Amino acid sequence: MSETKAPLESSERFKPVATRRDFLGLAAAWSAVAAFVMAMLGAMRLPMPSVFPESNSRAKLGRPAAFAKNSTTYFPKQRLWLFRGEDGFHALSSVCPHLGCIVERKEGGQFSCPCHGSKFDVEGNLTGGPAPKGLVSVELTVSPEGQLVADTLQEVPRGTVLNA
Repeated sequence: MSETKAPLESSERFKPVATRRDFLGLAAAWSAVAAFVMAMLGAMRLPMPSVFPESNSRAKLGRPAAFAKNSTTYFPKQRLWLFRGEDGFHALSSVCPHLGCIVERKEGGQFSCPCHGSKFDVEGNLTGGPAPKGLVSVELTVSPEGQLVADTLQEVPRGTVLNA
């Protein structure tokens, strides 16, 4: 039997050599695939919030006796103003309800937003500017150890006073 010889064109010897252009074309194709995969991974992450709310919104502020009557104390970490009047304690958030800027307390007790110009009276009521509502009144309680506790995520009606 005689062996049949393969045509000359199918021989390994006559196959074209891989060129630089072939390599660059493959590299571009794989780069496009990798970019698409990374974009899809990023898009799948969009529905998840990147910032989660505080896990513990409660903060101990100190014993009631540590605050003088008719005094005002600012707690920068909690972004909170604590007021002690003749009848008890109340607290206001210092976060502007417009876009979350930190309000400043001016002479006379009024508050103003340095970013967008919202104005609030001494009780936190809105008096002017783009904010949709007044400053938030924060819930105050007394812990079993006898310390004032502010829950910055619990809003109470304006004028709510804690007698402690």
